[in-house]
Amino acid sequence: MTESVRHRLRSKILWTGVLVGAIYGLIVRFAFSSPFFERFGGAMTWAFLLGVPFAMGFITIFIIERREPSALLVWVMWPWLPLAAAALGTVFTLFEGAICVVMLFPVGMACASLGGIIAGIMVRLLADARANDVIAGAILLLPMMIAPWEQRVLYSKEIHTTENVIDIAASAPLIWSNIERVRAIQTSELPDSWSHRIGFPDPIEATLSHEGIGGIRHATFTGGVLFIETIDAWEPEQRLGFSIKAQTDQIPNTTLDEHVRVGGAFFDVLHGEYSLEPLGNGMVRLHLSSQQRLSTDFNWYARIWSDATMSDLQSRILKVVKARCEHESSSHPAN
Repeated sequence: MTESVRHRLRSKILWTGVLVGAIYGLIVRFAFSSPFFERFGGAMTWAFLLGVPFAMGFITIFIIERREPSALLVWVMWPWLPLAAAALGTVFTLFEGAICVVMLFPVGMACASLGGIIAGIMVRLLADARANDVIAGAILLLPMMIAPWEQRVLYSKEIHTTENVIDIAASAPLIWSNIERVRAIQTSELPDSWSHRIGFPDPIEATLSHEGIGGIRHATFTGGVLFIETIDAWEPEQRLGFSIKAQTDQIPNTTLDEHVRVGGAFFDVLHGEYSLEPLGNGMVRLHLSSQQRLSTDFNWYARIWSDATMSDLQSRILKVVKARCEHESSSHPAN
């Protein structure tokens, strides 16, 4: 066998493993969107987030290693290819949004690599081909076997708070006028944002029906996202608090898919609050906090992403307020 023929054969084996792994991942993803699995959390389960990438990595290396021994580096890295292919497939078919794919990938890559390593070791050490096939079949079915009972053990609800602060060289009355209502934000005013790059909507404006307790703010975001905010704390130039109700039914799947939709089954933003802290010397520290609900089987992991996303959003809003207030303050010193 010539070197070129051997190279083509080797490439065929490797890409066959990738293809089978990707097809398996897509089939299981579609299965987890069925009414049966949706009752148990669907794709928002450890069975899916950990089990499916693990099984994808396992079957990819299982197929490759059965035909020709590979290096450890192949076991570790090659399973990432079917994972990426399946993820892109779900995005193109609108089963998932980019946000969900980004959140899955860190843990998914680790699990896929682990599956590949275990498959490689098993094929090398277990000579009985029939036993290998039985184990491989069990691993491929494992995510679907675990999902129906996982939620009863791991599901929980929790509320936690995210807060950001920024120091502004402007008066409290001026800052207050820029937070009780937020006039339309131009794209050029918004700082760069990783959350926007993965698909989280940009803030547009916040209107206010009337001042005081009971006033209604309409906070709008790009992509058709609207929050109805009811004022429940009104201390002019000191504190502004509001309960938040997302208009969930109006949020298109193309903006936020069901797994990260605000007000959906898994995530919601419940309350927001601004508070002003005078620092002296013409400086005021502006605090912005929000309370979020998480309702998943893996709140500790979801919390990492929800905190990061909400913190990024808060930071962008605070920077807009700071820039506006300091510009107005310098333009009209009497304010």
